Amino acid sequence: MTDALSLVDDWGPEKIVVVSHRRTGMKGVLVIDNTARGMGKGGTRMSPTVTVGEVARLARVMTWKWAGVDLFYGGAKAGIAADPASRDKEAILRAFARALSNEVPREYVMGLDMGLTESDAAIIQDELGDRGAAVGTPEHLGGVAYDRLGVTGYGVAEATDAAAQHLGLPLAGSRVAIQGFGAVGSAAAQRFAELGTTVVAVSTAHGALHNPTGLDVGDLLAARDEHGDHFVTRHYDGTPLPLGSELTVDCDILVPAALQDVICRTTAQHIKARLVVEGANLPTSPEAQFLLAERGIAVIPDFVANAGGVVAAAFAMDSRYSGFRPDTTTIFETISTRLRANTVTVLDEARRRETTPHTAGRTLAEERVRTAMRSRGRIPLA
Repeated sequence: MTDALSLVDDWGPEKIVVVSHRRTGMKGVLVIDNTARGMGKGGTRMSPTVTVGEVARLARVMTWKWAGVDLFYGGAKAGIAADPASRDKEAILRAFARALSNEVPREYVMGLDMGLTESDAAIIQDELGDRGAAVGTPEHLGGVAYDRLGVTGYGVAEATDAAAQHLGLPLAGSRVAIQGFGAVGSAAAQRFAELGTTVVAVSTAHGALHNPTGLDVGDLLAARDEHGDHFVTRHYDGTPLPLGSELTVDCDILVPAALQDVICRTTAQHIKARLVVEGANLPTSPEAQFLLAERGIAVIPDFVANAGGVVAAAFAMDSRYSGFRPDTTTIFETISTRLRANTVTVLDEARRRETTPHTAGRTLAEERVRTAMRSRGRIPLA
């Protein structure tokens, strides 16, 4: 079991709240990492394997992500240890929301992450009787439909385009392998196709699909929508591969957009891509990052590449009590502008400091958070 006090360092967490409810069996945790630049904001996930350490780690990523994209919220994350397919999901969600009513929405606003849907966000709002309690609600309730719009995946593709141009790798015609074909991976694939790339591999939880001459993204999306994820890996125009093999196929650009900790040192030795763009949170271990750098493979960090979701969340936060929906055109334009600029800034900083983009990007984010902490009197002025 994680000792919560062992998680505390110079940045946070500022607050860890563990909650439970005996009748529903609900067990959950909220971690508010650092609020120097604004109130805690980050998604809420539901998974049987949720741990305090995992949620704290993800809350820290949110601290750097908000600072990296230069938006004024703080890092936070919540998790519910339950099966999202459970028949008791609604009762568990309501119990979780009630248990955190002291913190939500005054210190933390719930959002969508693994295992939660737009309808779940609406249930949280309903339980607390406050439109400000959650973002990511259905569009017909005034929310920003992240998954339908594909904002995170769109941002991943835009960041990739900026990185490819910066590295002298023309995106049009480049071969892209994508791990994951969920909300992030499929939206990224769709945008990649629009930008003229060739998607040569995708994967779901059921396996991977590879075609060195290119997969038809439109057909794959239609197949998934009609038959489910399992059908994607058996599609007619590709060769099924064992799950994980998509990370090491011959390609120019690799986008891990599914799970954390999938690229270790061993895997990094076999990656053939010239550019890795982290669509998922924490997919690449620190050892793998340095090994890839030694091999001349650039890695765009998660808190830069997949920040399209937090840009959209910032719009959703502003509109929680408004009678008007945020303009989606403005959201997409802002995602593109900010993520492209941040990608180039991080790559330039990495080159200047002679370090990895992760280290360079984290240093920039740390400087922004440290400045805010100092201004608020949370650390000495000297």
